[in-house]
Amino acid sequence: MKGKLVLSFITIFLGFCAVGFSQNIRIVLGPDNIALNQAFTISVEVQNDRIKNMGNFPEIPGFQRAGQSSSSSTNIINGQYSMSQSVIQNYLPQQEGTFQISPFTINVNGEAINSPGKKVTVGPPIQQRQHDPFAYDPFEDFFGRREPQEFIDVSEDAYLALSVDKNEVYVGEGFTATLGLYVAVTNEAEMQWPSDISEQLAEIKKKLTPANCWEENFKISDLNAESVEVNSKRYRKYNLFQAEYYPLNNEQVNFPTLTFNMIKYKVAKNPSFFSRTRQADKKEFTTRPKTVRVKNLPEHPLKNQVPVGKYRLNEVISSEKLSTGQSFTYDFTVQGEGNISAITNPIIRTSPDFDFYPPNVQQSINRANGKVTGSKSYSYYGIPNEPGQFDLGDYISMVYFDPDKEKYDTLRSNFTIVAIGESKKNVTISSNDLGSFYDIIDIESNDLRAINQGGIIRTAANILIVILLGLTVFLLIKK
Repeated sequence: MKGKLVLSFITIFLGFCAVGFSQNIRIVLGPDNIALNQAFTISVEVQNDRIKNMGNFPEIPGFQRAGQSSSSSTNIINGQYSMSQSVIQNYLPQQEGTFQISPFTINVNGEAINSPGKKVTVGPPIQQRQHDPFAYDPFEDFFGRREPQEFIDVSEDAYLALSVDKNEVYVGEGFTATLGLYVAVTNEAEMQWPSDISEQLAEIKKKLTPANCWEENFKISDLNAESVEVNSKRYRKYNLFQAEYYPLNNEQVNFPTLTFNMIKYKVAKNPSFFSRTRQADKKEFTTRPKTVRVKNLPEHPLKNQVPVGKYRLNEVISSEKLSTGQSFTYDFTVQGEGNISAITNPIIRTSPDFDFYPPNVQQSINRANGKVTGSKSYSYYGIPNEPGQFDLGDYISMVYFDPDKEKYDTLRSNFTIVAIGESKKNVTISSNDLGSFYDIIDIESNDLRAINQGGIIRTAANILIVILLGLTVFLLIKK
């Protein structure tokens, strides 16, 4: 009876495996219950083929994407060759509770693969520990204990590198630093993102950020792979961190050695259906230190004030023809690649011909494709005081340093203002409150008076005071 039961169980199990293998592509959802400090996963698995193209994983309310990982395996069992590849998307829960994953579809190799979704319950945080999902073999208890499985290490074809797009820059000139994990397309070692990836990347950022630089962080949220070629070899590159740095002085920028740990699996020496096929281990990747030299800007009266970058001017004016005393608006917008935040106000030449009021300032910064671009706009309110024709470029401009051309350049307005009417200089003077002294000019006499007139008045006043004092003494004595 027991033998029949065993035979039936094996038959059912093998039938189940056959059904499983008949599915070439499938979506696998993570467990129903996880802790707040654990990641939920959605995996796309392809049997006997490779993932050539694939759509996006869904968004899950209450979860944040935490990067992707991929794995592949090749098995030869009883002379039968099989291979599989999977892509795993990690999601980090933001709070405790029960969350509904709606049904979704992912296009894989041109085929629409559906998932019914599920409910996921997020509980309190638990103490993390390394867990190998293949550590337990139910058939060992069923058939009796076997000899311990031997695992061998498969050498990984991958490396961690910190790269910069420029090895030498001027003070204020930006350069991009990228920390990337490169995995060869031909890599056979199976690796996975660790559960503490957020903590590792936070620590890396602390070590990576130079003290003498302004940073514009690209804030990578998804660890998606891009195909690159290094020394005629194809790699999948995962950008772990990327930022644009702008040196604030001429001290060289030094980046230290960085480390990043991945989960790497050893494989069973004699794999079978009835034993675990892999064993989790830790693999530490390190980078080489990197240095970027910083040069002083060429001599210039404004070299410590000018912005550095590749800029152009975009300007808008409300009207080029107006009357004296009539206001106009003028937008001086600097656009291009560089440290947009460091752009200073344009130079306004003081002149009685115009009145310019302090501008309203707006800026926009874009961080994409390894570059920082944007714009900074100065909106002026001006009034012409004199009639005539005026080149606005003579009154407003901005000096900057172009690191590609290695020279200073100036952005000037191309507008010409034509003002008609009478001069408004006197109107401008009369519009100011000059005090009570000027208020009595119109009622005072224009007759000339002697310069020593003040002395005569003082003498008469002194005599009058003496007489009053004498009169006071006389009255006191008489009483």
